[in-house]
Amino acid sequence: MPKNGRLAKLALVNVPFRFAICNELFQNMPLSEGCAAAQGLGYSGIELAPFTLADDPATLDAPKRREIRSTISDHNLTFVGLHWLLAAPAGLHITTPNLAVRRRSWDYVRRLIDLCADLAGSRRSDNGILVFGSPKQRSTVDGIDRMAAADVFADELAGVAPHAEQRGVQLLVEALPFAQSDVVNSLAEAAAIVDRIGSPAVQTMFDVHNAVDEKMPHSDLIRKYFRYIRHIHVNELDGREPGTGDYDFAALLETLAALNYSGWVSLEAFDFSRDARAIAAHAMARLQSALPAAAIAKTI
Repeated sequence: MPKNGRLAKLALVNVPFRFAICNELFQNMPLSEGCAAAQGLGYSGIELAPFTLADDPATLDAPKRREIRSTISDHNLTFVGLHWLLAAPAGLHITTPNLAVRRRSWDYVRRLIDLCADLAGSRRSDNGILVFGSPKQRSTVDGIDRMAAADVFADELAGVAPHAEQRGVQLLVEALPFAQSDVVNSLAEAAAIVDRIGSPAVQTMFDVHNAVDEKMPHSDLIRKYFRYIRHIHVNELDGREPGTGDYDFAALLETLAALNYSGWVSLEAFDFSRDARAIAAHAMARLQSALPAAAIAKTI
């Protein structure tokens, strides 16, 4: 349990936020050690990057999937879902005009849906999320323009949506800044894909770092598209952990609380140059300091 009494109480009461952490921060240690660190620092969920599990994560057999699931639950954590979906194996691309590569890539997505559901273990009606970022594997290639690539992305997502529905997994279209990709660069574009597909298994999410190009203030943006948002990633605008910059996390959490957001708030930090535990602890302290008064009152 955390030594800080306030963090310990937060883990025991019903507050509007469930804090999770993305596991690539702990990728240089065994999963059990990373889970122990996350739980000890006050996180209650863990979000996995598949490339940290195996060179080809979709090939993990049933015993290994049960082992991972047990490791997470044995540390009193909830498996949240998967992100960084297409970093491994090499050679995947989901909008390419090369049909053989595209078919292989979307077959892999289908198998990641199964991996996600298996790691959740059918413990609940929703079996986790797949955060669909993957900038290199969706950006335009081989002469296709960005709108045509977005159409391919939407059509292929629609094709795997029934399988995601059947497995209880949600596919979340993540808007990315132009510095990372030229396909789906705003929450407006992501929401348009959600509307176009019309499946409960296809929604979107909000990531502080990846919303750097949005023109609207983030609180207003979240209010406008809240009905589509199923997940939150927190980080500073430069990708480091909360507390290393001046992003207004109090405004973000107050907006989410006012909208009765009940999903996960998950730390995704891209600075791996410092001690992982120090980064995770620093982020948690910043998020706790930004909690709305209503949430803090419930911890007393």
